[in-house]
Amino acid sequence: MSKPQLRLNQVTSTFGPGAMVDLPDASVIIAGLDEWRYDINNIPIIEEPRLVAKLEHILNVTGLSLRTPPPSPEQDYGATPNITAWRFPEWFIVQKTVLSGHGFHKRRLVHLNTLTALKYVDPDSHKKRSVVPVRFVRGCRRGHLGDIDWPSFVHGVHNECQRDLWMEERGTSGDLDEVWVICDCGAQRAMSQAARMELRALGSCNGSRPWLGAGSREHCGDENRLLIRSASNAYFPQLMTVISIPDSRGPLDEAVHSLWDNFLSDVVDALELTRVRRKPAVTSRLQNYTDDEILDAIQRHRAGASEVDRPVKEVEFEALAAAHDELGADVPEGDFFARKLPEAYWADAEWMNSVERVVLVHRLREVRALVGFTRFEAAGPDIEGELSLDVERARLGLDTSWLPASENRGEGIFLVFKTDAVAKWLNHPAVVTRAHQLADGFNLWKKDHPSSTRTFPKIPYYLVHSISHLLITAISLECGYPASSLRERIYAFNDHYGLLIYTGSSDAEGTLGGLIVAGRNIKRHMQNALEIGMLCSNDPVCAYHRPSEQDHQSLLGSACHGCLLISETSCEQQNDFLDRALVVQTVEALGAEFFADFA
Repeated sequence: MSKPQLRLNQVTSTFGPGAMVDLPDASVIIAGLDEWRYDINNIPIIEEPRLVAKLEHILNVTGLSLRTPPPSPEQDYGATPNITAWRFPEWFIVQKTVLSGHGFHKRRLVHLNTLTALKYVDPDSHKKRSVVPVRFVRGCRRGHLGDIDWPSFVHGVHNECQRDLWMEERGTSGDLDEVWVICDCGAQRAMSQAARMELRALGSCNGSRPWLGAGSREHCGDENRLLIRSASNAYFPQLMTVISIPDSRGPLDEAVHSLWDNFLSDVVDALELTRVRRKPAVTSRLQNYTDDEILDAIQRHRAGASEVDRPVKEVEFEALAAAHDELGADVPEGDFFARKLPEAYWADAEWMNSVERVVLVHRLREVRALVGFTRFEAAGPDIEGELSLDVERARLGLDTSWLPASENRGEGIFLVFKTDAVAKWLNHPAVVTRAHQLADGFNLWKKDHPSSTRTFPKIPYYLVHSISHLLITAISLECGYPASSLRERIYAFNDHYGLLIYTGSSDAEGTLGGLIVAGRNIKRHMQNALEIGMLCSNDPVCAYHRPSEQDHQSLLGSACHGCLLISETSCEQQNDFLDRALVVQTVEALGAEFFADFA
């Protein structure tokens, strides 16, 4: 690859280390971080202490740093990409069909070692034939990956047949029952058997990690599973995202934080503090403060002032909700600038009665770090923005001293809903009944995904999340940004109920001002959003959906592509946990709507 085929943001998310990528002329797997090349004198570091501290705790490392991916060289000659990609898989299908004895077309299955300059030389005609990578590989739940042992799959483990293998399609649908692997000796097997775990057709995993280099392995022994290279479950990046918030700690809090582990963690009274202050390292940092001031700072730290122990979204919610009145004459600058929108702009509409505060975020900075990845089951952040410590994620590289990350700058709208309004709504009998239905749907989904670490997010999350999707749809019609460029942060925990709709871009496009203008007209946009939610083009089927009884949408209430579902890149839960029946009255008229007075 002499020219870049992937954007920098893609290699910190969808196509990170361990991801399989189809390029115009090859199929490759993105190499681990050890094969990313940087100019040693100009390593692009992203500063975000709050995110770094969280990741150090999750990965149990110290001295972690965040880097943006290295850009590809500008010249088109004499250079290799700064991000390596290994060729994978190593088995190919010859693009020359032959009529089989069954009357179907078959194509030869060959290994890389039998090719010459990625061409297969036909033994009969001696002509060079084009080849394409086979679309089937094997993987396990721990993220390991490898080629299928095709001879063993067809003949069994102990057979030593060396005759030619073929891929035969006995239909036009591409269904696994119609795809067969056959050998010239007469042995044959359907690919559908590879997908049946009880048959153990692909054997046990040998722990291979081709993205970390040839021969890289670790002990595993888990059952191999069939994996289609281009399938959506082949790679789930595990990302952690934070909104940059100015550090509210003063110099004294910083000093206490730096001295905590070695000197101050056991200080509980003035007597102990007097003893500790005699130590030179403490004296030099705290000599300008009184004992009372220091003890207050120690108490703040012990009570949870350390942001490592606080949920990511809790810190963000507090900073956003504390914004001052927008009528102030401050000039937006820096990484974070938010101002409260005066109630005169929006509070006179009855459908806004449950809204407590509207904040216009003129400037924000989003930092996203790639922590690891999984296959078959996604393991993203929970509703508080935290990553689970129990997830067995695949490593991005042998070197764990840094992680790839990206930073985007943008603007946004932040809404806070009244706690007492949500509490009153939760006690309504129709809401309690709907909550049980949605919980039953989640339990049904959990039975099919026993290895998932997801937990039921509770009804307030469904509510705020659904309002967010309706608002994104309504706002995108006027704000100047396409809906796929808008993102959301949902805050629904510890009696905090709010949502942030924002846009992020690596250049100036994320701060064009469209969302700020939309925020000043939030009353009208909220009205439009609620109207969108009342009627769906798929009603009455959508409105009458029961997550625990109908189809495979067990994580959704009244929600479909005609009303609530948006681009998955915009949604923090990949379009799960949505129900417009909790927001407004639908044609089913459950009586569980939060905006009961809206018509």
